[in-house]
Amino acid sequence: MEKTLPRMLRETMEKYPDIVAQYSRNTAGVFVAITFKELINIAQDFSAGLLAQGIKRNDHIGLISDNRKEWFQIDQGIMGIGAIDVPRGCDASERDLAFILSSAECKTVVAENAAQVQKILELRESLPLLETLIMIENAGEEETALAKQHAVELLDFDKILETGRRFQQKNPGAVEAEWNKGTEDDLACIIFTSGTTGEPKGVMLSHKNFLAQLDELDERIYLRPGEKGLLVLPVWHVFERLCEYVITSQAAALCYSKPIGSVLLPDLQKLNPQLLPAVPRVFEAIFDVVNRTMRKTGGVVYILFKFFVAVAKLHSAIDRTLFRKTARFGRDFIVLMWILLVIPWLLLYPLKLLGGVLVFKKIRAKLGTGFRAGVSGGGALPRQIDEFYWAIGVNVVEGYGLTETAPVISVRPVDAPVFGTVGTAIRHVQARIVSDNGKVLPPGVKGEVQIKGDTVMKGYYKRDDLTQKAIDRDGWFSTGDIGMLTVNKEIVLRGRMKDTIVLRGGENAEPLPIEMKLNESQYISQSVVIGQDQRSLGALIVPEKEEVTGFAEAKGIAFSSYESLLKHHEVLKLFEQEIHAAVNTKSGFRLFERIGPFCLLPNQFEIGQELSAKQEIARFRITEIYQKEIKGMFK
Repeated sequence: MEKTLPRMLRETMEKYPDIVAQYSRNTAGVFVAITFKELINIAQDFSAGLLAQGIKRNDHIGLISDNRKEWFQIDQGIMGIGAIDVPRGCDASERDLAFILSSAECKTVVAENAAQVQKILELRESLPLLETLIMIENAGEEETALAKQHAVELLDFDKILETGRRFQQKNPGAVEAEWNKGTEDDLACIIFTSGTTGEPKGVMLSHKNFLAQLDELDERIYLRPGEKGLLVLPVWHVFERLCEYVITSQAAALCYSKPIGSVLLPDLQKLNPQLLPAVPRVFEAIFDVVNRTMRKTGGVVYILFKFFVAVAKLHSAIDRTLFRKTARFGRDFIVLMWILLVIPWLLLYPLKLLGGVLVFKKIRAKLGTGFRAGVSGGGALPRQIDEFYWAIGVNVVEGYGLTETAPVISVRPVDAPVFGTVGTAIRHVQARIVSDNGKVLPPGVKGEVQIKGDTVMKGYYKRDDLTQKAIDRDGWFSTGDIGMLTVNKEIVLRGRMKDTIVLRGGENAEPLPIEMKLNESQYISQSVVIGQDQRSLGALIVPEKEEVTGFAEAKGIAFSSYESLLKHHEVLKLFEQEIHAAVNTKSGFRLFERIGPFCLLPNQFEIGQELSAKQEIARFRITEIYQKEIKGMFK
């Protein structure tokens, strides 16, 4: 395998020059194709344009854009000459952009559209090094004038390509020479983790970090030349970025869509992709559409739907047990299982086949005729969603990783998935489970997941202190995730030790600033924000007892006990108003950081229980102590 990502793409092009590499919509909404040969030409023209602009090896270039065909072309062009891209999406806040682009010392920034150009120029005082903006879409007079006002050169993407073509005519072989210089240890990108507490951390990822994964991922998540992967996620996230490398490394096409049902479902029909990488919410949304449609249809059709789904789930569960397709932590007494379950397995099978003909076939058809698998990442796939797709014969495999591991640690193989796990660690990666004191734990015992191998980052940019905390002297990276290993070394995740909450849509939320804001309310004594792997955030609230009882007296609310008062509809309405008033966009929070369900707790948190010796929230204990309440909130 080649030593850099652009050379890997070039190798694919040399084998399959005329196979389609990208499908994207034009202004008329029609999908237009670009071959691998055309893709390489554009990437190298962009490389040449950057060289003409004076960009040198190891320069940092901001890349502020959502997913589109030009992103991949630009990414390859930047890395081809040994420069390093610093990506972020169009939804990035001004604060994050100012910190990321300034701390990464970006003199040149690629911005998707006028809105991003204007946002960056408004931060000009915070970006003293900024010299050049390259706008992917054509710049208008307003953006040009604004850039001139701020003493920043503004260029179009097309202008850079044109400049690049002239540069290559005058300097034949210069671009090829630069593309050939790169090594696997060169930095490919610096991806800043999202977060609302402290400063974002710049994760430094090398070409080797990405390429090491491709040695086995094309076996577990396989495509054939000319097949397609449908893309719906923000590409600045490392999961989507890696998916695009996996797809192109196998000479398959990148197809650009959106994670919106009205767009995604027609595109699945129109393009017939083999692969759909997405966060759990996308697969859940498809599930919701199916269920909503069935409920609206009603009558016998809905009854049959529920019956066949129930039968298929039961048969699939038995099948997984008999054929060892589920997580195992010790002896499973397989002979006994066959004696007990073979008859139900045989009896249910014809009913499952009938359900497939009458119901499931129509559902599968919504994914297109060529669909092979969905790949779920960026958060935990809910068990009921996993069971549903397994039952109806739609293969959705779950993976696990972090930005710091570029990102893949493990993923279920498409042809041999094991339910309840995220698969074994991929080749060139080791995984182990350790206790609080660092002891390596055997299968079935819960502890922290640690990772070692070629995918682990080079470190945090300009933060050696944080790097040393995350990676020990032997190269083991502490993920902050709680999990255990099966007898076959598949990884089973059981939560997070880190404070960061990852929602089902892949959004990262930091609970502390939300809790601090909630605790400003006169009615709230303590709060804990929760929501790992859920659709939205929720909160456990310990009220200020005197304030709540005072509110009740003022309202004339009669109550027999404090516990019963906390269940009164007027009190619940009060806290709903307090929560919404504290956490909203006006107070600086993003939409996904809003609090949905909440639960009022009658007793204060205590040291040794909910609190540590330093009186800090022990989050992993909270989820255990209040398991029943949390389950009730998110049911």
